[in-house]
Amino acid sequence: MKAAELLDNEYSGHFGTYIKVAGDGILIEELEISLHEFIRFVQNIPMDKFDYRYAEGKWTIKEIIQHVIDTERIFAYRALRFSRNDKTPLPSFEESDYAANTNANARSIQDLLTEFSAVRHSNLLFYKSLSEEQLKRIGTASNNEISVRALGFVIIGHAKHHQKVFEERYL
Repeated sequence: MKAAELLDNEYSGHFGTYIKVAGDGILIEELEISLHEFIRFVQNIPMDKFDYRYAEGKWTIKEIIQHVIDTERIFAYRALRFSRNDKTPLPSFEESDYAANTNANARSIQDLLTEFSAVRHSNLLFYKSLSEEQLKRIGTASNNEISVRALGFVIIGHAKHHQKVFEERYL
């Protein structure tokens, strides 16, 4: 299934921004392809850039990678809940609080990429395990309705969004 096949009722609000960035590939394939693209891209960043901030108060590349990991875990948790037909509305999260409470800058880039890979592989296996019915289930997160399959494209698009931020503001 491709992002263009999502129905209008499968997502709303800010989620659409990430879905558009995800591209037009097939969900399962793009989860895997985008993993390798992100890792390859980060591995080609000069070592002196990983602790760089383009302005005061902005995150470093290491902090952004940790943010991508944390956010993917949250999106996957939402997808798990909704796929299991849990109708409990899920709250938003404060990304700045998460970023302020990591140890990202003390970690090696390889350690961060290994964690990112482990999280993505886990989510890839999760998405492969879902039936069409489970993929189409919809729940509420951050006061917006979203389907399990739309969350998969959000996961892809969120990482791609931050890769573009790296290109535009850090390199």
